[in-house]
Amino acid sequence: MYDKFEKGKTILVALSGGVDSSVAAAKLVREGHTVTAAYMKNWINEDNILGDCPWQQDIRDAEAVSDQLGIEFRVVNLMEEYRERIVDYLLAGYQAGITPNPDAMCNREMKFGVFLDYALEHGFSAVATGHYARRQTNVSKGGADILMGADPNKDQSYFLALMNQHQAAHALFPIGELPKPEVRELAHTYGLPTAAKKDSQGICFIGQVKMSDFLAAYVDDVPGPIVDLDGKQLGDHRGLHYFTLGQRKGLGVASNAYKEHYVVVEKRKQDNALVVAFDRKDTPKLWARRCTIGNLSWVNHPVTEACDIQARPRYRAPAAAIRFEPAGDVLADGTATVTFAEPQRALTPGQVIAFYDGEVLLGGGFFLSVDYEDTSSGS
Repeated sequence: MYDKFEKGKTILVALSGGVDSSVAAAKLVREGHTVTAAYMKNWINEDNILGDCPWQQDIRDAEAVSDQLGIEFRVVNLMEEYRERIVDYLLAGYQAGITPNPDAMCNREMKFGVFLDYALEHGFSAVATGHYARRQTNVSKGGADILMGADPNKDQSYFLALMNQHQAAHALFPIGELPKPEVRELAHTYGLPTAAKKDSQGICFIGQVKMSDFLAAYVDDVPGPIVDLDGKQLGDHRGLHYFTLGQRKGLGVASNAYKEHYVVVEKRKQDNALVVAFDRKDTPKLWARRCTIGNLSWVNHPVTEACDIQARPRYRAPAAAIRFEPAGDVLADGTATVTFAEPQRALTPGQVIAFYDGEVLLGGGFFLSVDYEDTSSGS
C-alpha cells in the first residue's frame, strides 16, 4: 500500500480530467483527507498545431469530478513555466539531434517542480497524482522511496526517475498499488464522470498532438538523403528531427524481398544523412552494452560506488542487469559508465535511463553516448 498521510493533512491533487487522477482524488477523499483538486493549465494549442488539444474539455471533466466529490477545484496557470522548462527543452533536443523525454521532465520540472512549489506555498502538505507508482517511507535511510507500480503492465516509475528526495517526500500515488482494470471499476463504483473516458496518449499535457506535427510547427525542415550502411542512397527525408534511433515505421523505404524492415541506426549530422539498416540481431550501430550517462539524479541516497544494479533504458523495457561505475562527483552532475549484462537495442542519446534496486527506483540520468564497439549479436 502507498503511504497514507495522517488525517488532517491537506493534499493538492493534480487532476488532469482523466480517470487515473480522478480515482486518486476519490480515494483520498474516502480516506478522510482534506483534498483540493487543481488542473495544471500548461498548454492551450495557441499556435493552432494540427491535432486535438482538449484542454477545455479536460478542465470541464476535472471540475465535474471535483463537484461530484464535493471538493474545491482550481485552475493553476503554468503556461509560461511549461514553455520555458518543457517546450524549449523539447525543441532544443530535437534541433541538437537527440531524442528528448518530455514526460520525465514534466514530472521533475512541472508536477513535482513548480506545481509542488505552488502547493507548499499555499499550505498543502503533498501533491497527489494518478501515477502507477508507489511511495514508501524508508525508516532505515531516513527518507522516502519510490517503488514500481504494483501493475507491471502500467508501472510508470520510469517517468519519475529524475525526481529528488524533496519531491518524493511530498508525493502521493494513491492508485499505485492497483491494476488498471480495478481503477476503471472503482471509477464506475464511485460514479465518477470520467469513468469511461479514454486514456490520453499525447505529449505530456499537450494532448492528442502528433510529435511530427508539433515539430513541424517549430523546427525548420532540413531535407537530406536516406542511406544504408554502405552509403547507397535509398530515398530522402524531411529532416533528421523527425526520426529516432531504432525507428522502423514511417521511414519511406521499402523492405527487401525477404520482408526485412529497415531501422534507423544513425542520424549523421555532418552530411545530414539518415542511416538505416535491416533490423537484425547483428546489425552494426543497433545493439550495444556500454554507454555513458550524464545529469545523474537520485530519488533518495545517491549511488556513489561501482555496483551491480538494474536499469530500464526506456519505458516498458524490462529492468536489465547492469554494472554502474560512477565517474566524478555524482552529486554534482557527474557521469557514469553503464554496462548492460545483455546487449540492448537502440540506446538513444537524450533519452532517460532509470536505475533500480529490485522494486525501488534509485534515480536516473540521460544517455550521453553509446559505445558500439561492444556491439554483440545478442545471441
